[in-house]
This record gives sequence, structure tokens and C-alpha cells, in this order.
Amino acid sequence: MVPMTRMGDLLGPEPVLLPGDPEAEAELDAAENPAIVAAAHPSASVAWAALAEDALADDQAITAYAYARTGYHRGLDQLRRNGWKGFGPVPYAHEPNRGFLRCVAALARAADAIGETPEYQRCLDLLDDCDPAARAELGLA
Repeated sequence: MVPMTRMGDLLGPEPVLLPGDPEAEAELDAAENPAIVAAAHPSASVAWAALAEDALADDQAITAYAYARTGYHRGLDQLRRNGWKGFGPVPYAHEPNRGFLRCVAALARAADAIGETPEYQRCLDLLDDCDPAARAELGLA
């Protein structure tokens, strides 16, 4: 039987489970301004995701794109530090992975809003590669 944490090919890489940033997550859960959280915890993708999602809700696609891209790159740094080689599972079910995945989804939405179709498709492909369930969980199904 395959362990539930495995996704995809049995010979492929193990899923990456990021450690998260409990302090940043707690501040966001307490309704702290995401800009303050991002300034205090610049490596926390979850804060950048919140900023990007807020900007998208305010029809500020360019601002959302910048926030999402920042969180995406901070997340890539964390993934690499935790053994990710540029491919392989990044499960949405693992809460600390969601900041990065939310940034990718926000980047997709912002790219779509500004007509950057190739970037939009790359983001969707990345979500599918990370976790086939991520798109649906993030409302991009």
C-alpha cells in the first residue's frame, strides 16, 4: 500500500512539507494587516498571498502580480531549502505549503487579468505539478 503522503510516481521525489511561519500565520489569523506581517516576516509566502488576494479583490491586478510574484519567489527559496529540486509534490493538504500555492494561484489570476496568457498557463501547470488537487482547492478548476 502506498502511504497517503505520496503523490504520483512511486520512484519520484518525496513530497515537500514546508515548516511554515507560525508567527506570521498567527498574526494573519488575528486579522493583522498583511502589509505589516509581510514587512515583519518577508520570507512568509502566506503574507504575500494575503496581500495579492486583497489586491485582486480590489481590482489591482498589477499590484497583485507584484505581491504574488514576491511570495512565489520567497516560496521557491523555501522549497529549495527543504529539498525540492524544481519538481515533485508540494501537497496542498499540508497547511504550511498553502502560502506558496496561494501565491501561485494569485499570480495566475493576476497574469490572466493583464492578458499574460503564457504566465497564466505556467502557473496552472505548476499547480498541477505540485498537487493535482490544488487548482480546485484554490478556485482555479
